[in-house]
Amino acid sequence: MLNFKNGLKVALLSAGLVSAASAQTQLTMYYPVSVGGPLTKVVDGMIADFEAAHPDVDVDAIYAGNYNDARVKSLAALKSGEPAQLSVMFSIDLHELRDLDAIVPFDEVVETDADREWLDSFYPALMENGKVDGKTWGVPFQRSTIVMYYNKNLFRKAGLDPEQPPKNWDELVEYGKALTKRDDSGNVDQWGAMIPSTGYPYWMFGALAKQNGEVLMNQAGTETHFDDPAVVEALAYWRSLGAEHHIMPTGTIEWGTLRQNFLDQKTAIMWHSTGNLTAVKENANFDFGVAMLPARKEPGSPTGGGNFYLFKQSTPEQRQAALQLVKFMTAPERAAQWSIATGYMGVSPAAYETPELEQYTETFPPALVARNQLKYATAELSTHQSGRVRKFLDDAIQATLSGQESAEDALSTAQMQADRILRRYR
Repeated sequence: MLNFKNGLKVALLSAGLVSAASAQTQLTMYYPVSVGGPLTKVVDGMIADFEAAHPDVDVDAIYAGNYNDARVKSLAALKSGEPAQLSVMFSIDLHELRDLDAIVPFDEVVETDADREWLDSFYPALMENGKVDGKTWGVPFQRSTIVMYYNKNLFRKAGLDPEQPPKNWDELVEYGKALTKRDDSGNVDQWGAMIPSTGYPYWMFGALAKQNGEVLMNQAGTETHFDDPAVVEALAYWRSLGAEHHIMPTGTIEWGTLRQNFLDQKTAIMWHSTGNLTAVKENANFDFGVAMLPARKEPGSPTGGGNFYLFKQSTPEQRQAALQLVKFMTAPERAAQWSIATGYMGVSPAAYETPELEQYTETFPPALVARNQLKYATAELSTHQSGRVRKFLDDAIQATLSGQESAEDALSTAQMQADRILRRYR
């Protein structure tokens, strides 16, 4: 069924009131937010502004749920013969999309020096999940790092300096013990810290591995380092926070409910995406802080979030129109607008030089934490057949945190499983 806008266009064309030469280039874009959510309104506003500035382009934004939904629906559209021209999908989908021959590198679409200058304008750390074999396949938009949220009021009650969050693993344990509160029966009323172990456990684990001086894979996505001693030590430390030090629950901590647990003051510290920053800011009824994650050998967090991709099944006109849309939405002023509205970071240094974001970060310094952490960031786990490889690691994490296996045994198994998949790509 035609929507009103397309129906009106067809009617005008049929009546001869609009010439064929002025007919619009049609773009379909899949975007990973739930229909009707607050982010939908922000994206809708950006697209309306783009269409006003580019009256020859018509954009149909399809909100596809989460990142996995966006990938599944985008690929289904390709197979159906009615493909989208662009989408925001996980930055870690890059190798899979290339293996399917579904996307084209931006290098083949940019034409001008201004285009090439734009392509080089993003933070290098955010481009690690977008570049392979010397080409740029994904452009950052909805990007994040993991940051540490902490309740300053609970710090004060525990006799801790609210302006000095834990800076290393030992301090996280020390502070966590001071912040964990139990009733007379020994039941925990307030946990010292929580790190989510569902949803994206491999992402949280990537942070711990980087803090211990190791990364989980190579840039080409053909090798993993799951059984490296530093990686094993990182997982053993994660388990020790619950099983040995008793500053967080043992077993599973849900990604989807952790933010509410923090807002309900059931935990004094949480590790979570900077994409939650605006929601915490608007809903916390207590004084809170945001800090970089604690270090061991070094600070560190993987980047996360979504990139723009251009699909191969499109006309030259559609590719150029899609490029213009991506350039529009990643421009400094809109990257600043997006960061303020969501908590995701501005994807280029120029975004933080806009008057809007300069003023916002001056009055709300936590908005700078994720950006500042980029100097210590690494790429998010991404390999060929990423879904299967991540599942091996997620299973090893769950088996260790639940006490079913040691970190060494679980990660050794995950490494063998990953090797069996990836050796064909080397």
